[in-house]
Amino acid sequence: MTANAQSIIFHQYDISPFSEKVRVVFGIKGLEWFACDQPVIMPKPDLVALTGGYRKIPVMQIGADIYCDSQVIIRELERRFPSPSIYTGGDRGAGWGFSMWSDRVFFQAGVAIIFGGGTPIADEAFIKDREKLTGRPFDIEAMKAAAPLMAEQFRAQLGWLDEQLADGRDFLMGASAGLADAGAYYNLAFVRWTSPAGVKLIEGFPKVAAWEKRVAAIGHGKRQEISREAALDIAKAATSTEAAKADPGEPNGLKPGDKVMVMADDYGRDPIAGELVSSSAQHVAIRRNDPRVGDVVVHFPRAGFLVVKS
Repeated sequence: MTANAQSIIFHQYDISPFSEKVRVVFGIKGLEWFACDQPVIMPKPDLVALTGGYRKIPVMQIGADIYCDSQVIIRELERRFPSPSIYTGGDRGAGWGFSMWSDRVFFQAGVAIIFGGGTPIADEAFIKDREKLTGRPFDIEAMKAAAPLMAEQFRAQLGWLDEQLADGRDFLMGASAGLADAGAYYNLAFVRWTSPAGVKLIEGFPKVAAWEKRVAAIGHGKRQEISREAALDIAKAATSTEAAKADPGEPNGLKPGDKVMVMADDYGRDPIAGELVSSSAQHVAIRRNDPRVGDVVVHFPRAGFLVVKS
């Protein structure tokens, strides 16, 4: 199969934890997708040509529509491919609150364990890159000092998962895997890839370890590969399918045609400039142009991102 403007092109790298979250959703939905591997650290010129400056992974591309952040990626996958649903236990709204916990509190506890344990991925180039990404020192010695305390935090949160599974259910919301499973699972996968000490904590909760194996068995759907050059060619030849749409509830009066900047509210706060196409309580889409890809529409979540008029 050759990729085209309707194909899911997933800009990722294999040890990216947030990419793993989306790959699990691909597996749950049984989707075909194309992996477009991007560098772990900057520079990422091909990715930036698509996003306008957003450098974090993953990014999903469908034609000339570019989706930044796993939250908006998974929402779009659910919209386009609603069956089987990621909402498996009455968690249509609550699942996203769960995801904010897993993406921030749970993830940061895992990060402290991983990098405080002397993982080999933290070489000098990686450290310098992450300092630019976060805007603060990536202090390995401080992480080493904090690792025992963060192990307590990580263990406490594993305990929450264990309690959720205590009634013998196969997955966090019931009999089928969904959004909550993808969100929690990737943190465990990241720890397993990089931290033997963290693995011991996971194995201390047999129900969690058994659930983890069930999620892993779902797989990642049908993966194929695509080059960065080919992905950009598809974007340039395509036209966005996002229609201009005003949001009557928009709290700051933003409307289609406004010049805006969008940026993450935590780290990787590079502002992305463009013209507002549509917005809602859960998304914002802006049109921008790059010589390499022409006109594209870049999509972001609203939770976790800031939108200001430029």
